[in-house]
Amino acid sequence: MKKKITRFFLEINSKEMLKPSKCFVKNLSLKKEKKKDKDLPKFLYREIGKDYYWKDRLIWNDDAWIKLISNPLYGLYTLFYDRNLVGYFELISDSDKNFEIAYFGIFKDFYGKKIGGFLLTSAIKISFANGAKRVWVHTCTLDHPNALKNYIARGMKVFRSEELNID
Repeated sequence: MKKKITRFFLEINSKEMLKPSKCFVKNLSLKKEKKKDKDLPKFLYREIGKDYYWKDRLIWNDDAWIKLISNPLYGLYTLFYDRNLVGYFELISDSDKNFEIAYFGIFKDFYGKKIGGFLLTSAIKISFANGAKRVWVHTCTLDHPNALKNYIARGMKVFRSEELNID
């Protein structure tokens, strides 16, 4: 049976458009992963995405993961609270300085603390600090109910939407 969903594409075109999150959680630290380890992004994708129908990468073999993390335009960022892994985002840029937030999420234990807003603010700031002309993301009605609200609250604008039928 097919399920109808809506996919939204959002963008922000300058750092001045960013509306930073007001997260009051102390002891958060963001880390750019330098080590090219396929197991970390694979774990994060599987565990954070399991409740939100993230399926496209589940069929990837190790070579596909290695190809992703070996791309010089790819970056993996992890967020920690004290020493606990909270969440992550992936940035993939192109030669025109468009930065896609390819995947983004936090573990359920950290919901409701404005940490998602903090992480998204960080992703956008890092993108513009690295020369982005545009930062974009896509989300859908299968993602966390606050995902679209968070993107819009940070100053991102919907530039396209589409209806899809999925299995």
